[in-house]
Amino acid sequence: MTHPALTDPDQLVFSGGGLRCFWQGGFLTRLVRDRPMHPRRVTGVSGGALAGAAWLSGNAQRLLDVMCDAFEQRDSNLDLFNADAEGITPHQRLYSQVVAEVLDDAAQARVAEGPRFQILIAHPPETGLPTLTGTALAAAYEAELHLVNAPHFGWAEKMGLSARLIDANEAARNGRLPDLVSAAAVIPPVFEPPLWDGARVVDGGMADQAPMPDPDEGPTLILLTRRYKRLPDAPDRVYLCPSDETPADKIDFTDPGKLRRTWKLGESDAERMLAKGEKSGIVAQ
Repeated sequence: MTHPALTDPDQLVFSGGGLRCFWQGGFLTRLVRDRPMHPRRVTGVSGGALAGAAWLSGNAQRLLDVMCDAFEQRDSNLDLFNADAEGITPHQRLYSQVVAEVLDDAAQARVAEGPRFQILIAHPPETGLPTLTGTALAAAYEAELHLVNAPHFGWAEKMGLSARLIDANEAARNGRLPDLVSAAAVIPPVFEPPLWDGARVVDGGMADQAPMPDPDEGPTLILLTRRYKRLPDAPDRVYLCPSDETPADKIDFTDPGKLRRTWKLGESDAERMLAKGEKSGIVAQ
């Protein structure tokens, strides 16, 4: 029997993963053509915040095209840490420009009137050195990710990292959704931690790669962007991951072909699931 989270989930979660999140766009765009979804609550974190906002606004394909066009102008990642006088790297500036172009006024209006949408952001401890502190937290996050190999973490509070879900519908109504989505994907030291309501922000994925909505009720579909060895035993949840490693790397901004192949992988995984159900090989519970 097909799990209800695979047919019409009450909740939809867009995991983080940087550019790997284009798998989510390809997967959902293809899936809903045959199996429409009407989630009541949606959450996103890091790159998944952008993927979720683009999907809710009907702009997933446009996001792919705009991001690919932006990448066509770049042939190197050598300036990855080359910040300007404001501390902004070319990567951060490009990402923010793409977000602002895709999440325009019309897109924000659709998100504002859509299902409840929440985005996870994280705050580093106040040390007076947000970039340095964020870099240390990012290193701890990477260690936790590989040692524990699970989408939900337990180390964040121990290092003073706090996280909270932000009402993205309200942000959209106030014209602040692009700023929120950009703030949700800040990876020090490549990105300079910005302010959100007066507090420094770092990538929410360092606190939780698959944040559950608040309230957390009903069948939930979680779209991961990589495989994990440890997943919680939660009967109401289905965790989906790509059938293979995504061609796109987390922050390689030079190769639009990798983005399109990652999107295509999502489409083919959706077609496989539609054809074979839960035996498709991409379901991880």
